[in-house]
Amino acid sequence: MPTWGLVVEMTVGMGERKHAEAYVLAHVEGTRDEALAELEDRVRRHAPEHPRNPKRRRMFRTGDGFLLVVDGAWQSFSTRFTVAELLADSAAPAPEPVAEPAPVPASEPVDAVPPPATPQPETDPVARYDDGVPVKPSWLGRADLS
Repeated sequence: MPTWGLVVEMTVGMGERKHAEAYVLAHVEGTRDEALAELEDRVRRHAPEHPRNPKRRRMFRTGDGFLLVVDGAWQSFSTRFTVAELLADSAAPAPEPVAEPAPVPASEPVDAVPPPATPQPETDPVARYDDGVPVKPSWLGRADLS
């Protein structure tokens, strides 16, 4: 199955230092339609930093994703969300080697069923998205931050 990148592009900075930056939100394995459905869900939940007091929010579907335009008191801010097939990744983890099954000794029956594995306790109780990013940031709700 192909892997799809969910990419967001937004304008950051102010004045002459304003520029566009792109970020990969997540990776989705499956069909393009499944990736678009996940991307649409993220667009609908997206709360951009600017404008601080939005007056109007418009979401457009494009051929490869979505365009979110949020109007503020003085100017509009746009964010483009794109789904794109991942073709290469220089930092991808190495594929795990496929282990050969151990030969069955002649004394054991071939159809013997191994005992069920005991469930291991979960070491990380934090809910995470498929790409490993926590659903709730660790700093959210902390009283010691102002």
